Amino acid sequence: MGTGLLTNLITDAFTMALKQRKPSRGVIHHSDRGSQYCSNAYQALLAKHGFLSSMSGKGNCDDNAVMESFYHTLKVELIYGHHYRTRKEAELAVFVYIEIFYTRQRLHPSLDCKTPGAFERAA
Repeated sequence: MGTGLLTNLITDAFTMALKQRKPSRGVIHHSDRGSQYCSNAYQALLAKHGFLSSMSGKGNCDDNAVMESFYHTLKVELIYGHHYRTRKEAELAVFVYIEIFYTRQRLHPSLDCKTPGAFERAA
């Protein structure tokens, strides 16, 4: 988590995901039209690793419905109603929610009622 919409934040996150997941070439990477995703540095990183860039239509949040749904779920299940004393506490809560609960335990109707981890392993 960063304090702003910086290109290095997403390039670092993408690089971390590459190391952890080792995806094959040809994966479609969908994002909105934020300046950090449109940056030459980020687009070059996607191309270097064989990702196909896909961006939402201008002003069309429905193009990114899966991520919009994720952010809604994150806010409802973790953020709303909680008060975090420090930024570090909030960062840890988000990390545990995504890496432990959401990816490994929470069943997803859009993934045939599997966890994202189970769905990914079955692919």
